[in-house]
Amino acid sequence: MEIYLIVGLILSALIGISLGLIGGGGSIIIIPVLVYILGVEAHHAVDMSLTIVGVTSLIGAALHNQRGTVKLKTGVFFSATGTLSAYFGSRLTCLLSPAALLLSIAALMIVIAVLMLIKRHDNRDVIIHHGRSKFKALLAGLIVGLLTGILGIGGGFLVVPALVLFCDISMKDAVGTSLLIVAIDCCAGLLGHLRYGGFDLRVTMFVTMVAIDGMLIGATLSHHVSPANLKKWFAVFVIVVAVFFIAKNYTVHLG
Repeated sequence: MEIYLIVGLILSALIGISLGLIGGGGSIIIIPVLVYILGVEAHHAVDMSLTIVGVTSLIGAALHNQRGTVKLKTGVFFSATGTLSAYFGSRLTCLLSPAALLLSIAALMIVIAVLMLIKRHDNRDVIIHHGRSKFKALLAGLIVGLLTGILGIGGGFLVVPALVLFCDISMKDAVGTSLLIVAIDCCAGLLGHLRYGGFDLRVTMFVTMVAIDGMLIGATLSHHVSPANLKKWFAVFVIVVAVFFIAKNYTVHLG
């Protein structure tokens, strides 16, 4: 049991490091960590994930705001529809069986990993100058919030490109602003989940503290590590975890 706890804490730290470096990505593996390593039931893991990712993202947003890389008005605007859809999405979670919930997360993990591998975003302070529709930004916020509420993930991997494409802000500012949006969406999603109970506060607080430590490390490393290389290797890791996810569920059903 101790080895599982150690592995879980290491992965929790990596989640925080990823959030600190690239503003997303790491939260997608928090459910596998909670379910398969720390032994949390799937639906309860969603509640705990929303708390862990939400608090960690809020700390990260505060750090980025000190550096002036958080667009507060843009973040609030993007979250206008995201908070509502995250809340209602959290109500839909109970309609999914634990197996369906976990397989849905695994499928999304693979899609995200592939997008991370094929889409290239450099680390320069590039701004998209041509105008984009506010309607598209609101729609993107709606979709991200819905996924956050249903699956208990942060959605930073969707928020960052959406901010660059639809809200005309730089990649650097998108990373900081995405953490604020993720924190807001997670809070809204958690409100819809609390009525289900089964929340392990001790494990949640422990993992959150480790993830925050990772976030601080990631924020420091962001000046020395290439985000492009990090995304590539992290995407490969996410695919491996997703395949394990699917194989584990398949084995359980066969048994």
